[in-house]
Parts: sequence; C-alpha cells; structure tokens
Amino acid sequence: MAAVIDIRNLSFAYERQKVLCGVDLSVDPRTTLGLIGPNGGGKTTLVKLLLGLLKPDSGEIRVAGLSPAQAVSRGNIVGYVPQNPTFEQRFPISLRQLVRLGLAGKTGLFRSHTAGDVEFVETLLRLVGIKDVADNPVAEVSGGQLQRAFIARALAPRPKILVLDEPTTGIDPRGQRDFVQLIQQLKNDLGLTVIFVSHDLRAVTSISDRVACLSMHLHYHDTPNHLPAELVYNMFACDLHAMGIGDPHHTCAIHKPLLAADERR
Repeated sequence: MAAVIDIRNLSFAYERQKVLCGVDLSVDPRTTLGLIGPNGGGKTTLVKLLLGLLKPDSGEIRVAGLSPAQAVSRGNIVGYVPQNPTFEQRFPISLRQLVRLGLAGKTGLFRSHTAGDVEFVETLLRLVGIKDVADNPVAEVSGGQLQRAFIARALAPRPKILVLDEPTTGIDPRGQRDFVQLIQQLKNDLGLTVIFVSHDLRAVTSISDRVACLSMHLHYHDTPNHLPAELVYNMFACDLHAMGIGDPHHTCAIHKPLLAADERR
C-alpha cells in the first residue's frame, strides 16, 4: 500500500537556523499520525512544508503522489484546520454558510456548487454535531461549535487528508475525549488520513496509529505503546524548564543538535 504522504531526507532552515534535518517519514492511507515535539522543534514548519507554504532546502515531499503545491491546488486532497483560524466572528454569516465556504477550494470562489456538494455539507453538519445550530450566526455560537464548523469547512471539498494543528488546546479533559471521538468517527466515516499535531500527549496517544517525535531530527516513528518514557521526558523537559517547572539541571538531550548549531554560528 503506497504511502499517502512520503517525506524523504527533508531539510529546512530559516536563514542560518536549521529547523529540520534529514527527516524521513511516511504515512499510510486511512491512518492517524500524531506529530509531537517541543516548542521550536519543527512541527509547524513541517506542516507549512506539507501545505506548500514553504519549499524544502533539500529532500522531497510527496502528497498523494504530488508535490505539496500541486496537492493543495487540487482542492480535494488536503484539508487543514489551523490552531487559531483567522475569521471575523462579527461577519454576518451562519455556521452553514461558513462550512460552505470550504467548497471554494474545490469549485473556485465564484463557481456554483453542485447539488451533491451542497448535500455533502448537510451531511457534514450532521456528522460534526452542529446541524441543529447551523442557521445560527457565527457570533452567537460556542467556541466548540465554531471549531466543529471549521473542521466541517476543511472537509467540505472531500479531502483525502485532514491536518489538525493543536486542536485540543484550551479544551478540558471531557471536551478532549469528545473531540478525539469525533475525529475517530469522521476518519472512519469518510476514509480520512489524519495528521494530528499537538503538545497534548494524552490526546495524541489516544487517537494515533503511529506517533512521530520531531525536534529538528525525527527521533521516533512507531506505535504509541512503544514510545519510550525517557524520550518523552527529554522531548518536553526544555519546555517545562522554560516555564520554571521541572529539574533545571536535567539535560535536554533532544535539543543538543539545536544547541550545537547555535554555538557554531
């Protein structure tokens, strides 16, 4: 079974600051990859590379057999939900209209939608659990309902891949469980491949078929139940120390390549 995302020897740097180095990663169709790592470890950069917003310095990315730019331009291959979607909530549209905006990625902004596309939007509204409030203005719904609308908007053009960037940030434990169940259900119903980018290790391990730990290099890529505890501590200890939590004398081994790169400059 060919990988739906295939990354080979990928490297990227902002000016002289290397962010990703020699990353090899593949994602099988209809699986969920959990992408974790410390702040500054390269997760956001990798997502931007997958979306064609950045170009690698070396290496190759193939998304459904295409370059990222080609895949995104198709409109129906990659759906993306950013951590903080930019949207003016006072804009006078309903949740249903917000979701229908996602069809522009498939049909174009000024082309009419087919009856099948409009019917699929109604299906999505039901699947994400906002059918009953679909006619409510976006300014009058809860944050959770709005997030579900953004997910439905990303899915409106029927992509093969759904990328979620820090989707459980600010959600309480019960809300996180409900969210994980929602994504699992959407994945099964729609045959999706899911990329779940998060600092929330509990959510990542509960939803993912495989986990990738990224901090400049790819330090781990396997099933969640094999994730070494020491690797997890090293992966996140530096973030905790920056907030004054944890043992300040513990060596953040995962960051050593980053520190070495800084010292050479």
